Amino acid sequence: MSYPAHAALAPSGAASRRSFVRSAEAQRRLHELVPGGAHTYARGSDQYPENMAPVIARGVGARVEDLDGNWFVEYGMGLRAVTLGYGFAPVVEAVSAAARDGVNFSRPTVWELRAAERFLEQVPGADMVKFAKNGSDVTTAAIKLARSATGRDLVAVCGTQPFFSTDDWFIGTTQMTAGIPQAQRDLTVSFRYNDLDSVRALLDAHPGQIAALILEQATATAEPAPGFLEGLRELADLHGFVLVFDEMITGMRWAAGGAQSVYGVRPDLSTWGKALGNGFSVSALAGRRDLMDQGGLNTDGSRPFLLSTTHGAETTGLAAYLAVADAYAERDVVGLMESQGAKLRDALVSAASEAGLADHVTIMGRPSCLVFGTRDHEGNPSQAFRTLFIQEMLERGVLGQSLVISAAHTDEDLDLTVDAARGALAVYARAVDAGTTDGLLRGRPVAPAMREYAAPRRLPDTSAGDADRQEG
Repeated sequence: MSYPAHAALAPSGAASRRSFVRSAEAQRRLHELVPGGAHTYARGSDQYPENMAPVIARGVGARVEDLDGNWFVEYGMGLRAVTLGYGFAPVVEAVSAAARDGVNFSRPTVWELRAAERFLEQVPGADMVKFAKNGSDVTTAAIKLARSATGRDLVAVCGTQPFFSTDDWFIGTTQMTAGIPQAQRDLTVSFRYNDLDSVRALLDAHPGQIAALILEQATATAEPAPGFLEGLRELADLHGFVLVFDEMITGMRWAAGGAQSVYGVRPDLSTWGKALGNGFSVSALAGRRDLMDQGGLNTDGSRPFLLSTTHGAETTGLAAYLAVADAYAERDVVGLMESQGAKLRDALVSAASEAGLADHVTIMGRPSCLVFGTRDHEGNPSQAFRTLFIQEMLERGVLGQSLVISAAHTDEDLDLTVDAARGALAVYARAVDAGTTDGLLRGRPVAPAMREYAAPRRLPDTSAGDADRQEG
């Protein structure tokens, strides 16, 4: 795309010591008014170098402007929700048109019918769909349906994946357990990704007690081993638990039909969000008719309360989804992210190698969902070195906790990113040579988003982590 003049970036090869004065003042005020200073932990100021947490004023394409007038090429846009770019005109126009006709009524709207028909065409393995506003709504609804259908209480989550819900059934498995009854925490057990034996061990330890098993089919850094997903399907059929695939990130990033269409394994239920609306609020629960219709009017059994909310089907979110689906039908959005991501990965791997840092700064993941890893002078994962890299990229006009790309990232954006990385790597190399980030890192290291104490007593490594995995 062609950016307007106001979105231009300063040369990125040398650090410019950008001013963050207005952003810092706005952040201080946010901390006075909003717990944590942000509405998502992954967006918190503790996730960025000290006094370098931009407060965003606007975005266009793959670039954002902060309150100080700094423009950045951004990655991981909207916590991976934005695949078409900020201000993508067809989506904005569709949402505006829907809003003019009214956003919420006392009866279903035609938008609900259009969106349901379109989604079930997009995900042919699903029989029914129900829309909501965020990912936690639909993952929790999936667990409720599974418990209702099986009459069982236990839920098995993939313990080596970062996030599934803000609700107690999952948050009780994290470090942030304050306020969650032990009885609730005891109802969730965990298994390991790509480890069928760990699933079998759970089934042996809790025979006939597991209602649902939920996981992401793949992540930025891990693909399913041959036979793993197929093995889960067989175990679900044999033991009677409900197999739930979380498509929050993979849906419309791995493929329009989700990772299930890539790997060819059909879940009983799947949960969707993020890219469905290009940043607008819309999520979906989809799956087998017999499971979904428990919450409908065609059941003789006791009905679970299924996603009955005031704003679940307001028109702008559904209009956004339909416009996104049109954009995916008109061009190969996933293919574009894959090709641009591959170009970025290859260029950054080359830059790290040229700087002598191939073993210290690593680029990992599917091209459409890249992350970077950071290691210190001894080759150990390091939060301090991660923060130094983010700091130097920010100074050179690149904002991102990851390298997760969108279809709006142009070749110019990639060139600016690689140029910024070369400058950042030069500083990183100095830290490796010195054996410390002291004198180079201005402030404290970033902290893990999900942690028990606000001032962490230690900093678990998340140098190649999924800080932006959250879906509230």
